[in-house]
Parts: sequence; structure tokens; C-alpha cells
Amino acid sequence: MIVEFLAGAVTFGFIVAAMFFVRFWRRTGDRLFIAFAIAFALLAINQAALHFFYVANEPSSLLYALRVLAFGIIIAASVDKNLA
Repeated sequence: MIVEFLAGAVTFGFIVAAMFFVRFWRRTGDRLFIAFAIAFALLAINQAALHFFYVANEPSSLLYALRVLAFGIIIAASVDKNLA
């Protein structure tokens, strides 16, 4: 019961963070914010999918690729922002 609640809370937190970054992107037009919004949306999808499909060993599943992609987007956006 508590695990389901926490999984939902974490998913909701990722969605809220993505919405904040979309709002910041609309104000500034900065690519960093839209990249962060996409990354947090991917993390929300990953968290929800892990709960719905009950993946016991996440690193060996294909859902792990969503998390890796999200963090790759964050790293690429940070590098792009610092090189510009």
C-alpha cells in the first residue's frame, strides 16, 4: 500500500517539475528548460511504467533505457548551455 502511494507521489513530482520547466521555457525560450521538461516527463513515464508493469529487476529491463535517456538529455542540455 505505501509503495503504491510513494510511486504515485514520485510520478506526480516528476510531472509537476516538467510543468514548471515548460512554464520557464515559455517565458524565456531557453532550450535548457525544454530539455529538462522532456527529461522529467520521461522520468515520470518511467516511474509510472515501473509501477504498472511491476518490473522486479529494472536495470535488465527496457524501461531502464528511459531513465538513461532522460539523464542523457539533462547532461547534453547542460553541456550545450555551458558551451554556448
